[in-house]
Amino acid sequence: MADESKTESRPEGRSHNQSAENDESVKIYFLPNLMTAGNLACGFFSLAWIFKYDPQVTGFEPIHIAIRLILAAFAFDFLDGRMALLVKKQSQFGREFDSLADIVSFGVAPAFLVYRIVLSQFERTGWMIAAIYLVCGGIRLARFNVLSGRPNAAAHGREFIGFPIPSAAAMVVSVTLFMMWLSENERELGRSRWILPGLMMLLSVLMVSNVRYPTFKYIDWTLQKHVAAFATLVVVILGIVQFKEVMLAVVFVTYMLYGLVRPWVSKRWRREIEPDEDDVDDDEDEADGTAR
Repeated sequence: MADESKTESRPEGRSHNQSAENDESVKIYFLPNLMTAGNLACGFFSLAWIFKYDPQVTGFEPIHIAIRLILAAFAFDFLDGRMALLVKKQSQFGREFDSLADIVSFGVAPAFLVYRIVLSQFERTGWMIAAIYLVCGGIRLARFNVLSGRPNAAAHGREFIGFPIPSAAAMVVSVTLFMMWLSENERELGRSRWILPGLMMLLSVLMVSNVRYPTFKYIDWTLQKHVAAFATLVVVILGIVQFKEVMLAVVFVTYMLYGLVRPWVSKRWRREIEPDEDDVDDDEDEADGTAR
């Protein structure tokens, strides 16, 4: 009788493995998803500050705060992925939650920011450019989720197909920050503002393209093997601290251009710039005194 009761309590045809998979899909790993929540909150607060922008009253101060919040969302997004990789706690819930946060922080917020400071001047085309950027960002995230759910997803873990939307948003706001720096004490952008609509269209195309960008998930910043990379990182960090208005734009523009020229970069240089998982595993084996 006890065996019959157990059989009736479980839906017909449901295996233990299926039950485990369904349980896994609703698990929430605290630390990675806490970072994602921070990402989403920063996206919301940035929108609130963009609404406060009035060139005749507030000047660029609300835009400066909104940009800092979008860059903070970028940092949270970077941390949640690395944290999930570090603790080896990844789930379907985390992937979907991350995409929802990204579409707000890196889709809606930068599109609305550029619309408020530049595109609103064009009644017929301004809203269209912002909407195209947002839609292409949504398509980019949906494609990423589809590829991540496939059995060979691990093979795509070393590179993004299409320009990642967090980097696209960071590039938009860093270039905007640079333009405001050039405008000094002006309350509106100068002639350089015409660059932003073209930049958003370019990023829209790159996000849905098949151009491949390295994820840098497995980069190994050890002094033993990557002295030049470590020194470069230190110089970039110091440059951002001292000249953030310039260096942030340089970093993200360089990353965008690298993906375009990457197919023509020699394998030796690519291996130095973006070591993959096998390189990291080999280094760990050497440190342990073992060999594959």
